[in-house]
Amino acid sequence: MASEVPPYRPKDAVALTTQSTLITGGFGTFVSAVQNSLTRSNVNAWGVFTRTGGTIAVFAAMGGTYEFGRTASANLREKDDSWNPTIGGFLGGAVLGLRFRTIPAVLGYGAGLAVLLGTFDYTGGALTGYTRDPEVDEFERKEQLRKNRRRPISETVAELGEGRGTLLTSFEESLEYINLVIGIYGPGYEERRRERLKARYGVDVAVTGPTQS
Repeated sequence: MASEVPPYRPKDAVALTTQSTLITGGFGTFVSAVQNSLTRSNVNAWGVFTRTGGTIAVFAAMGGTYEFGRTASANLREKDDSWNPTIGGFLGGAVLGLRFRTIPAVLGYGAGLAVLLGTFDYTGGALTGYTRDPEVDEFERKEQLRKNRRRPISETVAELGEGRGTLLTSFEESLEYINLVIGIYGPGYEERRRERLKARYGVDVAVTGPTQS
């Protein structure tokens, strides 16, 4: 059963943008270092910033622009859905297209990244596929899955049989014996066991276990 959608909580766009800029900027620094090490000319370590530093700027700008666009869109629309990463992806892709200094490149990279990120979020935001429904409570969903997989005791006994287990007896401080049944025992098992023993061996045993499951 679908539950009510919880109220939207505004996000800190500045903090998230700063964090995303640092993360993507760090990844851009790694890519720039690889580019600097593969160059044929003799450059020093500062070439990471002086020669291929544009890569760092592009990655940092893309990450910051995407995160700011996504968070700002969510705060303005007061919805946390797949349109937010789509808008952020378009802005981030447009930043990448600015390197080519043409309008088609800006629109093309923006549209491509918007479709990619929007589809990724719409399908669940995971490489394993769609796994969640934002309108269904997670606890209720798991409870429904448990009920669907729960088999009745009669079916289990019919397939596996009963009596597969151990009857443990413990002695408590209250001077009472407590029977702990570990195994598969259907309702009325002790009575059926008593009747089988009496019919086969002529032995009348007392009922030691519970008669209800």
